[in-house]
Amino acid sequence: MTPAELAEVVLSAAHAVFTERGLDRAALPERTAVERPRNPEHGDYASTVALQLAKKVGQPPRELAAALAEQLGRAPGIKSVEIAGPGFLNIRLDAASAGALARSIVEAGPAYGHSDRLAGTKINLEFVSANPTGPVHIGGARWAAVGDAMGRLLRATGAQVGTEYYVNDAGTQIDRFAASLLAAVRGEPAPEDGYSGAYIAEIAERVRAARPEAPTLDDAAAHRVFRDEGVALMLSEIRSSLGQFGVEFDLYFSEQGLHDRGELERALTRLRAQGHVYDTDGAVWLRTTDFGDDKDRVLRKSNGEWTYFAADCAYYLDKRLRGFDRAVYMLGADHHGYVGRMRAMVACFGDDPARNLEILIGQLVNLVRDGAPVRMSKRAGTVVTLEDLVDAIGVDAARYALARYSFDSPIDIDVELWTRASRDNPVYYVQYVAARTASVARNAAEVGLARGDAAAFRPGLLDHEKENELLKALAEFPAVVATAAELREPHRVARYLEDLSGAYHRFYDNCRILPRGDEEVTDRHRARLWLNDATRTVIANGLRLLGVSAPERM
Repeated sequence: MTPAELAEVVLSAAHAVFTERGLDRAALPERTAVERPRNPEHGDYASTVALQLAKKVGQPPRELAAALAEQLGRAPGIKSVEIAGPGFLNIRLDAASAGALARSIVEAGPAYGHSDRLAGTKINLEFVSANPTGPVHIGGARWAAVGDAMGRLLRATGAQVGTEYYVNDAGTQIDRFAASLLAAVRGEPAPEDGYSGAYIAEIAERVRAARPEAPTLDDAAAHRVFRDEGVALMLSEIRSSLGQFGVEFDLYFSEQGLHDRGELERALTRLRAQGHVYDTDGAVWLRTTDFGDDKDRVLRKSNGEWTYFAADCAYYLDKRLRGFDRAVYMLGADHHGYVGRMRAMVACFGDDPARNLEILIGQLVNLVRDGAPVRMSKRAGTVVTLEDLVDAIGVDAARYALARYSFDSPIDIDVELWTRASRDNPVYYVQYVAARTASVARNAAEVGLARGDAAAFRPGLLDHEKENELLKALAEFPAVVATAAELREPHRVARYLEDLSGAYHRFYDNCRILPRGDEEVTDRHRARLWLNDATRTVIANGLRLLGVSAPERM
């Protein structure tokens, strides 16, 4: 029995008690929840439903709890119900009911842990969005791992998700990039505010190879060639490195495309119609102070140029017109100042910032080797890149390490730790369980042990303390996934997988799965194989949500 199924049993019992007592059933919730008590001695699960309902219907909590306990005690699969404190219900399942979860997990396979909690929600999830002026740095790598895991989690809970990379291919930074390329190919020093690093020379040479005449053109024409060709090549490299990292976007969205399609004018027209635009000193302004911003923002300068903020407005409007209910922006640590203006901008469009906008601010990442931070890339020259991180510890370890911590906390990634083949290395610890469960299944087949038909499964034989502990851990997975999705916290999945791995190791050490020597295969062996395979399923499902592999051998 899963926690969700038990919660339905509790709610059914509450309906029966309310009917018997003539209480107002309108006070009953559509759903309730059960939790694992901190102290296992208090039972398998706990419910506060008596406390919640007693106040609504004017009943003494313990009296209502007693009636619920009596009703629950008659339900199939419930071993006992105890009343604690002011009216808590501590519930114990019988072994057969608890053990049946193993079969449910194996039969559900990759779908176990999925739900429809966020069904009907259409979310635009934008992350990474690094300027196409250099390789993805380690901060962008963090957003790649966290953002991709978040998209997987949201989809696993029923949301319709569009993942998006916003390509900042318009503006002065692109002009500086083009000037840096042109200087490199002409053998000139890089512009004072330009870009440097071996990758600049590489890109410049690739542009010259494709367009040999480009360096000899007049400055304006040459600049246009190196701008267009250079951005295309750099973006291709970015897409390739992200793809090798296991991150694919539904859409790469061009900022220049907003300008070319006239979407900035469309956004300005919409904002002016809302009454929040004014003109002064030849410039066009948005009165964001009406909605809490510290100052009004310029949309169009007096010289006629659009501001970056105007493009932000057009981009948000474009997302909404594409049907997204909620626009989620995942931004770096240097973007705290954007929050107020973005919330005000959304309000100026007539939307609700609390419902239609979500901004997540990530913190810094350091790659540490021999106790000291790695300061720069051999290729990029100024920063540590995604490729440097992958070269140092591998894709799986990098993705797991970046997703394992709350994104609003700075982290150091220790190369020695994340490449160590020991239980100190969190990703190795979890992947080792994936491999061990697969090994057990292979060895079982070699000795003639098979799970057998589901109808012949004897879940009541899973009555050992460590089996019960593992079953309870497996039962928590759907709630962990739902909570991680709703709170935008993929690290909850990683920490859960580590706890589950510990529970599996304790089960493995105390409950022999395979028969010894000529020992006869029994129903208990088969039941434990079901539990082993259920663990393999949940470990694989959890790692998949993080974009990490579940190896069959290590």
